[in-house]
Amino acid sequence: MPEEPRWLTECEREAWLALASLIFKLPGALDAQLLRDHNLTLFDYFVLSGLSMAPGRSLRLSTLAGQINSSLSRLSNVVKRLEQRGLLRREPDPENPRYNRAVLTEAGWDLVVAAAPGHVAAVRRFVIDGLTEEQVTALREVSCRVTQQVDEAAQPPQ
Repeated sequence: MPEEPRWLTECEREAWLALASLIFKLPGALDAQLLRDHNLTLFDYFVLSGLSMAPGRSLRLSTLAGQINSSLSRLSNVVKRLEQRGLLRREPDPENPRYNRAVLTEAGWDLVVAAAPGHVAAVRRFVIDGLTEEQVTALREVSCRVTQQVDEAAQPPQ
């Protein structure tokens, strides 16, 4: 006989539904601002921003995928599209030519620099400015803990 599920308490259910609502609504709101102002999706922005902060504005694709929590196949499709727009280029990794790196172009740098202020303003508007300092700290701690649990569950058993 299967074990009875551990059903959520009322408080847990409300917390879960609030988080689920956030998961669905926030990316769309951030996407809308970036698309309207710079013809970028939030995912595009994370790719360009990740490269902009990397040494030499360049990262191995597998490293970039890990930083932005993406599969390599999804990242590859986005990189191809951004490359067609002249925002980045792919090249063999000089440390190991079996791997490819994404390199931010000057046009990509200019776009991410132009997009950053509006994106930060949207993050402030939708997330940060409505919270107290204690709530921001709690948000960081809860987000990190949930992410850790998801990451641990995705690891193969040892």
